[in-house]
Amino acid sequence: QVQLVESGGGSVQAGGSLRLSCVASRYTYLMAWFRQAPGKDREGVAGINRLGGTIYADSVKGRFTISKDNAKNSVYLQMNSLNPEDTAMYYCAADWRRLSLRSVDYDDWGQGTQVTVSS
Repeated sequence: QVQLVESGGGSVQAGGSLRLSCVASRYTYLMAWFRQAPGKDREGVAGINRLGGTIYADSVKGRFTISKDNAKNSVYLQMNSLNPEDTAMYYCAADWRRLSLRSVDYDDWGQGTQVTVSS
């Protein structure tokens, strides 16, 4: 099992930016970011594998960028042009199988970091 620790959440006004970080306790093949707003299902935001392949949800394309540092077993999510609909708890996830934005495809999860965007 991999331990994942997220950081970087906070409160920001619409149009602002935040950068989330997640560090894993050991090597992982792929990592992803999910989010869950109150009363809504958890949704995939972006994922990246160790080779640099990426996947994004349509709702964040052009605004969010996922990146990684293999040497640090870390993944980052740069979030720009934030809007109130981006308000959610953001979770880091890791797995070794296929790059995906389905939560059922990930076995290891962090505790989450809250992102709040005000209008």
